[in-house]
Amino acid sequence: MDTKIIALANQKGGVGKTTTALNLAAVLASTGKKVLLVDSDPQGNASSGVGVFKTNEDKNIYSCYTGTKDAGDCILPTTQKNLSILPASINLVGVEVELISQDNREKRLKTILRSVREHFQYVLIDCPPSLGLLTINSLTAADSVLIPMQCEYFALEGLAQLVQTIRKVKKSFNQGLFIEGLLLTMYDGRNRLTHSVASEIQNHFGEQVYRTVIPRNVRLSESPSHGQTILQYDANCSGAKAYKLLGTEFLQRMKART
Repeated sequence: MDTKIIALANQKGGVGKTTTALNLAAVLASTGKKVLLVDSDPQGNASSGVGVFKTNEDKNIYSCYTGTKDAGDCILPTTQKNLSILPASINLVGVEVELISQDNREKRLKTILRSVREHFQYVLIDCPPSLGLLTINSLTAADSVLIPMQCEYFALEGLAQLVQTIRKVKKSFNQGLFIEGLLLTMYDGRNRLTHSVASEIQNHFGEQVYRTVIPRNVRLSESPSHGQTILQYDANCSGAKAYKLLGTEFLQRMKART
């Protein structure tokens, strides 16, 4: 199976990164693709967002990082068909310190996923909101990066930093890495600032910006607290419709590249 691994990254918190990881994974799974969601954020929001509120003490990605478990032992099914999760653990907070003295510390996640990637068509990694070692590991393991961005004043500032990090990872650890696309989230068409930031991002990145935008939508922010993706929680709301469109556009881009 030709597996695609996509990291969802943005060091700025609150930009819809986990929401996108969850719901793009759900949409891809709904089309019959086998999808693995990897929760690489110590906050564990992607895990709870698919209903995994409390993982077994040692069946999580932290145990894979420390070498006490293989990924295959820690992957759990979700209530959505075709969607599995490698859940996070609060212990992930300590991983950066624990890895610091180890050889090949940036390639640990790549090694972890090697044994399971062939069982999935898509692996989506939800990165923490920082540019630390967990994010570097995710970028090293990934084929490409999807960057969710809120249309606000400081968005471009953070983006420059992220692009720089992607370049460094590409140069040192993962030569094939590229930007999958930029996704505009929490989009409010009535707001003038939204339009000016969106057009600036478009000017900088052109074709890399997805045509689909994700609107501000209360249902999207409610669904994770119920342990459900937006397709399960309210498949007809504007947020669900936007993620279905994103899924279609995402798959079209994938097809165009093959």
